[in-house]
Amino acid sequence: MVHMTKETQSTFALVNGRVVLPDRIADGLAVVIEIHNSVGKIGALLSYDQLPPNLPRFDAGGRWIIPGLIDVHTHGALGYTFNEPTELAFSTILEENLRRGVTGLLATVGAAPLADMNEIFSFARRWMTETHSGTPLLGVHLESPYTNPAQAGALDRSSLRLPLDGSADSLLEYADVLRILVLAPELPGAAELTARLTERGVIVAAGHSMAKEQDVLAAMQSGLRHVTHLFSAMSTTVREGPWRKPGLLETALVNPGLTVEMIADNRHLPPTLMKLAYNAIGPDRLMAVSDALSGAGLPEGAHFRMGSMEYEVADGVGMMFDRSAFAGSTTLLNQMIPVLTDVVGIPLWEAVRMVSLNPARLLQLDSRKGSLEVGKDADLVLFNPDFTAWRTMIAGQWVH
Repeated sequence: MVHMTKETQSTFALVNGRVVLPDRIADGLAVVIEIHNSVGKIGALLSYDQLPPNLPRFDAGGRWIIPGLIDVHTHGALGYTFNEPTELAFSTILEENLRRGVTGLLATVGAAPLADMNEIFSFARRWMTETHSGTPLLGVHLESPYTNPAQAGALDRSSLRLPLDGSADSLLEYADVLRILVLAPELPGAAELTARLTERGVIVAAGHSMAKEQDVLAAMQSGLRHVTHLFSAMSTTVREGPWRKPGLLETALVNPGLTVEMIADNRHLPPTLMKLAYNAIGPDRLMAVSDALSGAGLPEGAHFRMGSMEYEVADGVGMMFDRSAFAGSTTLLNQMIPVLTDVVGIPLWEAVRMVSLNPARLLQLDSRKGSLEVGKDADLVLFNPDFTAWRTMIAGQWVH
């Protein structure tokens, strides 16, 4: 291993690693990092015999070299959630995600009183303009008040609202940081709100919903293009007389205009359903998300909260006390990779796309992030065989 000084850090190569590219695993390939004005990019992908002999090299020790992970749906960790607009909460969650190899995430906020949501958005906006350690915050994801009470799951029912009750005007003031908003397409005014959000650049996701296919298609005409945690808190086929009416689930499985999240913690979904999602949706529309709440990283039996709601870690997942619904996962994104490969049977390079390139594409960041390609930001992770992160790099700098 070469220890690099400031003078030699302008260009160096990562060697002796198994490089995970979007379509294959490459052995014997060096990832060349070029740093200009403290910003590192991937300068080249070269075989070892193509490397200049005097180029500094960093030995990956046979580990996986993988693009930095991006989690578009994560609420918290280690007893804290993003519903708490405090330095301690945000820094704890972001430091833990960085330790897991997550190089970008959306602070996911559960339904809360309107004044509380505005305070959270204001805090997140300020956070994004400042320099902090931990995983960079890419924006806010609101798992929102505009969901169907019949599919509320672990959301706080007392905070649910209707799309046209006037509350959206306040939320739209934070359209610069609000990247994803979840709503139930069947609610009155959902299509109108979808159009307003889409016009402001907010990604509208269908979730916590009893929608039928026609509700989803109508919302898609207004800009809907994403679906929250497949199979969880969503409608499926119903009969109306002799007619079978597809729900949100079936529409998400087959409609090419929708990208889809899946919680791959091997708890929310059994292997058969994860395999169904992969076989129907494919590795380009499907992405894995942690949907972790503050129970992530806490021991079995621990209690945790989000806003006024309290839950428990049980059988490796967050639970409502009455066991009527899950309350988020307790698994962060890095540990979902072996679930995808070993349990679902997905090739590693496709599993990695589902936690890096696909979420980057959803956020329209794929020109800069999400894969190990020349010209992209040098956001990458050296993973041990068990997918614990050994080293994490952001913009060419080792940050963990």
